[in-house]
Amino acid sequence: MNDSQIADNIARIQERILRAAERAGRAPQSIALMAVTKFHPAEAILDAYHAGIRLFGENRVQEAQTKYPPLRDSLVGSRLHMIGTLQKNKINKALGIFDALEGIDSVEVLEAILARLSSRTEPIELFFELHTGEESKAGFPSLDELLRACDLLASFAAENREEGRLVVLRGLMTMAPFTTDERAIRHSFSMLAAAKAEVAQRFDFVHFTELSMGMSNDFEIAIEEGSTLVRIGTALFGERA
Repeated sequence: MNDSQIADNIARIQERILRAAERAGRAPQSIALMAVTKFHPAEAILDAYHAGIRLFGENRVQEAQTKYPPLRDSLVGSRLHMIGTLQKNKINKALGIFDALEGIDSVEVLEAILARLSSRTEPIELFFELHTGEESKAGFPSLDELLRACDLLASFAAENREEGRLVVLRGLMTMAPFTTDERAIRHSFSMLAAAKAEVAQRFDFVHFTELSMGMSNDFEIAIEEGSTLVRIGTALFGERA
């Protein structure tokens, strides 16, 4: 896919975001568009950047480590999120590459991240993933488990003032089931929105504002249900190689 096709696709997605936001009575500016670059080459990343994209997502630490460090000087003002499941043995590398880690799905992974924060000079943003119906069963299996992680993070920040400033809970993320059943998709997204409200009520995380939900096949529904960040790959870049 060439640069003009990617630019056209971005424009079409942004128009659909605008319409979905209008249906929901929301400001389109409140919704960020992430370009998911898994299995797509560096050239596609640069084309998306030149077309206005400033937020990128990768699923795997190793692929991100290969592609992004050589590009970062050319992607001024951009941010890179890890949106896949993070294995504990990849945490050190992830902390050196990403600006945010979205797939935090267990207390054990959170503990491992907190133990390695000394490698950071800038804060790392975290998104806790809640399992809401996607078949892979990624994410915290219940709201109670997610709240337990929130409690751990709040306690860590209170007890470790210096390292506590290096970790920021930015929001929650989920994957809806891959289905044509709109009710099931909406239920998944509304579960995450309810979880965000519960966390906000119980904890005082200053920067906790984001709902990362919605992909190429369901992002308009996600926006109608409150998403602030949609993760789009195929609709921007075409099918992965």
